[in-house]
Amino acid sequence: MNLLHELGLDRTTLSADLARARVLVVGDVMLDRYWFGDVSRISPEAPVPVARIGRMEERAGGAANVARNIASLGGKASILSVVGDDEAATALERLMLADGITTLLKRDAAISTTIKLRVVARQQQLIRLDFEDAPSREILADKLEQYQAVLAEHDVVILSDYGKGGLTHVARMIELARAAGKPVLIDPKGDDYAKYAGATLLTPNRSEFKEVAGSWHSEEQLIAKAQALRSELQLDALLVTRSEEGMTLFRAEGALHQPTFAREVYDVSGAGDTVIGTMGLALAAGLSLPLAMSLANAAAGIVVGKLGTAVCTQQELFVV
Repeated sequence: MNLLHELGLDRTTLSADLARARVLVVGDVMLDRYWFGDVSRISPEAPVPVARIGRMEERAGGAANVARNIASLGGKASILSVVGDDEAATALERLMLADGITTLLKRDAAISTTIKLRVVARQQQLIRLDFEDAPSREILADKLEQYQAVLAEHDVVILSDYGKGGLTHVARMIELARAAGKPVLIDPKGDDYAKYAGATLLTPNRSEFKEVAGSWHSEEQLIAKAQALRSELQLDALLVTRSEEGMTLFRAEGALHQPTFAREVYDVSGAGDTVIGTMGLALAAGLSLPLAMSLANAAAGIVVGKLGTAVCTQQELFVV
């Protein structure tokens, strides 16, 4: 059965609602570079494969990939972040503008834009090289001022934390968003969730949640731990993505589970970006949390069937 029909959603109406929705994405952006090649021999210098590079690709990653997913699904996305004053930042901005994303990038000449360089041969990743710096406190303060200035223009805020330092003022950002009546969704990082208190929704994956709440041995234990964390942090909801087990939404009304939509898992990188991007856009379009989760679950199932940092299009989602 068609997903939209099953959810009681009209395609034309939903498409129009998504087109009007405005989402502000704040967080750590990065440039994903892929070098594709072939391996046919081992280096005489060391016991490592020699990759002969035949093709290179660049994609917007991190928080920028969240914005890409929103734009790909037909919504209006703005991205607020700190980058270096370098060639990688220019490339990143060019990619996002090409996707129709409004860029609000603060350039910091003292740092380098985060780059993740992956070497891929025969559809297998051989190595990943990371280049990154933390932004200065001054530039982060400037970003917080701009965040306040543009908040009213958006329906929903997504804070995408990749632990690179771009969300130093996350508690203040949550406070400002809630005071403005804007739902704020967060893709968390690390083992300290206290800084996310008061958010509308957190979307940790299974391993991230386990790092904070500890392990569980039954579904009842998982529900108890999730509801305790949701209550402690005063969250409206908590969404735990559980890989092949699907995802579970925890609210005061109880837990709602959905099995995975994925038919073939090819690459899980970026799936979390798709989940929170789809959730944020759906809420901005006026859908309920359960309906938003259904769309996010389907979108993630599509994305994990693609290689690398990928997005789900509205056309792909509507024909599931």
